[in-house]
Amino acid sequence: MKTRTLLLGAVASLALAGAANAREINGWYIGLEGGGNWIDDLDGTINFDAPGTPNDFASVGTEQFDTGWAVLATVGYGFGGNWRAEFEGGYRDNKDTTATGDTGLAEWSAMINVLYDIHLTPKMNLSLGAGVGADFAELRLGTFKEDDTNLAYQGIVGLSYELTDRLDLTMNYRYLRVTSPEFDGTATVPGPVTGNFNATFDDVGKHTATIGLRYAFGSAPAPEPMVEAPPPPPPAAPEAPRQFIIFFGFNKCNITAEADGVLSQAADSAKQLGSASIQIVGHTDTSGSPKYNQKLSECRANAAKTNLTGKGVAAGSISASGKGEGELMVQTADGVKEPQNRRAQIDLN
Repeated sequence: MKTRTLLLGAVASLALAGAANAREINGWYIGLEGGGNWIDDLDGTINFDAPGTPNDFASVGTEQFDTGWAVLATVGYGFGGNWRAEFEGGYRDNKDTTATGDTGLAEWSAMINVLYDIHLTPKMNLSLGAGVGADFAELRLGTFKEDDTNLAYQGIVGLSYELTDRLDLTMNYRYLRVTSPEFDGTATVPGPVTGNFNATFDDVGKHTATIGLRYAFGSAPAPEPMVEAPPPPPPAAPEAPRQFIIFFGFNKCNITAEADGVLSQAADSAKQLGSASIQIVGHTDTSGSPKYNQKLSECRANAAKTNLTGKGVAAGSISASGKGEGELMVQTADGVKEPQNRRAQIDLN
């Protein structure tokens, strides 16, 4: 019995990146993948019937296949949240190890998949999915060459990493199950004798590991208008301002040019006032999970702190924390992308 080992690994960074954007696919996308394909042993019965000759036989046996290759293409649509639906077309080819010559199993599959994306980091997603469709297989065993089409279903698990605003690197594993393939035709056995050949197999599983690229036509977020911080108090005020607010883009924690200008004012005021402590609190809107938004608000507060220390403010005098979506400037329902709630507030004491 041939032993097969399938090793599928993925190593990724889990650190939050300041300019990263955990993109949700909203609209059409296409994908292309390639990799290896492994077929479980095919257990079944093989019958040969040559009328008028003593060469008939029937046997219960197992067909085994070498590691093969696979190419898959997808066309899908993302619904703007975590859900996607896609059409998948695939080709798999494996050589038969139990026969000689032109032997093997070639398959064309057409599947409809539904997938759910889970955001792991601002650039990486985990995808879980399932699909159903048809598998057209062609079995080649010496002089025997016949095909059969059967119901197929599969489970999918994958990782994707954002390379650009629209292009992702993908790594996927699929377990494809095909129901009871049966092949009928004619074959020639030593003699030579030609007769009717029938091969009927149990349900068979295929393991496919691929790497590829996915291009999303509608997932790049449109630029949202930045809300600038309110102007400083009138020049007549005897004391420098003690409170500043900076704003961020959707699902981002990088310091924009506008926010950098506000932080420059905050640094000047801190030096003028001789502030003993500076408190920075980051906030988010209600789009996304509370756990994810808590991390994003902390990322925004830490980005503001790093900017101030770069402007000469002592790091020891600054505290940075996040409130997630807990303290909204503009009250909204859950899941609302409100620009004024994506902010960090700097208080000088």
